[in-house]
Amino acid sequence: MNVIVTGSIAFDYLMSFPGRFTEHLLAEHVQRVSLSFLVDSMDKRRGGCAPNISYTLALLGERPKLMATAGQDFGEYRTWLEAAGIDTSLVKQVPDKFTASFFCSTDTENNQIASFYTGAMANAAELSFRTAGRCDLAIISPNDPGAMVQYAEECRAVGIPYIFDPGQQCARMGGDELRDGITGARVVICNDYEFELIRQKTGMDEADVRAEADALIVTRGEHGSWIYADGGRLEVEALEPSREVDPTGVGDAFRGGLLKGLAGGLDYGAAARIGSVAATYALEHLGATSHSYTLGEFKERFEGRFGTWPG
Repeated sequence: MNVIVTGSIAFDYLMSFPGRFTEHLLAEHVQRVSLSFLVDSMDKRRGGCAPNISYTLALLGERPKLMATAGQDFGEYRTWLEAAGIDTSLVKQVPDKFTASFFCSTDTENNQIASFYTGAMANAAELSFRTAGRCDLAIISPNDPGAMVQYAEECRAVGIPYIFDPGQQCARMGGDELRDGITGARVVICNDYEFELIRQKTGMDEADVRAEADALIVTRGEHGSWIYADGGRLEVEALEPSREVDPTGVGDAFRGGLLKGLAGGLDYGAAARIGSVAATYALEHLGATSHSYTLGEFKERFEGRFGTWPG
């Protein structure tokens, strides 16, 4: 199946804070916050939602097409992605900008405070599904908000089933933009906090989203995920990690596993279980793409938790 993954391409600057952010947030002074956290370590990693999702798909035997914009510093990253089995022919390199950057501090409770520099991501609307070639399934993950709305409109117009994954852009997008992406989607996916933002901005609850999309998937961290489809709610459990190292990219890995299952014709529950296993591998390593496994190793771990491998 031809899968196109859209979203940000970025470099991640990952920092660790040896305490808890919440201990330094004073409820009586939240109207004026001025804080600086001294971190113990910093790592620069390849990141961005679209490459993270694509990486999991490639590990699971697919060759996804990455459709995104990157900056003048993308050369080495492109080479690495191609070596990992990801088709970058649809990536546009913007010569006068740097690739987007994600600056994230994580505390001892896995709480995160992050900032995102847009960079070349601001040019994402220059790309189009109308000229991308054959696509059997697409995911619209966090990107330039205008481009995300454009991609959803194009997918509906040309008949491409798509997953709408607003993610971190729930904070930036308005209610009308979120509603536009939801309408006609095969799947809407977000975490529980992001869904509350969607609810506030659009006035849509679970039933309202289901009226506009085939399925709604709400991820809940270590509590697994809820799938709203076929008139009911299915709970898919998370997989217990062997260690917890870094939550960055865990949600993207889940989405990559979910896409693998849907591309293989599996139902939402089976696809989400693949996503749960993929997410755990990411949680056990620093950065979103520093882990690896063979398909055989992945299936063995899946079967150890969920039983017979589907399909």
